[in-house]
Amino acid sequence: MLAIIFSAALAAVPQRPLDPVSASILAEHNLVRAQAGVPPLRWNWQLAADAASYGPTLSAIGYLQHSPRSSRPRNERENLAQGPRGVYSAAQLVAVWAAERHYFHPGIFPSVCAGNWSTCAHYTQMIWPTTTDVGCAVYTDARYDWLICRYSPPGNIDNRPVP
Repeated sequence: MLAIIFSAALAAVPQRPLDPVSASILAEHNLVRAQAGVPPLRWNWQLAADAASYGPTLSAIGYLQHSPRSSRPRNERENLAQGPRGVYSAAQLVAVWAAERHYFHPGIFPSVCAGNWSTCAHYTQMIWPTTTDVGCAVYTDARYDWLICRYSPPGNIDNRPVP
């Protein structure tokens, strides 16, 4: 059985108060951003709706795979996480991305990670200085909770500085 924890129409999504899960995701992002010295993010329900639309695809393929950039309607960037159903909170999954800080050093993207750039790319998107909005969704299937976060304006842009 599939259930979307966050769901919203892909049409214009009105702003509304954050539910506890969305609030915890935003708080975790903004804690990490504060530690990096960059301004906090705003929650964007349209980005959350876009993220939610990708949940069924992840469930169908059964592993983490980024959506094609061409399918992201507003040139959004994307962070993905997966955990066994009901084991980790959404904020704990966000904290996994934040832990990539260990591999990060300030510089010019993508040369900001110890080893391959992908070792800290979730973290760099979280702290990207020109990103202002985030929206996320948790999609739950019989085996997994899938966390999808979308960011705008996009980060992780080659040859740009990361603080």
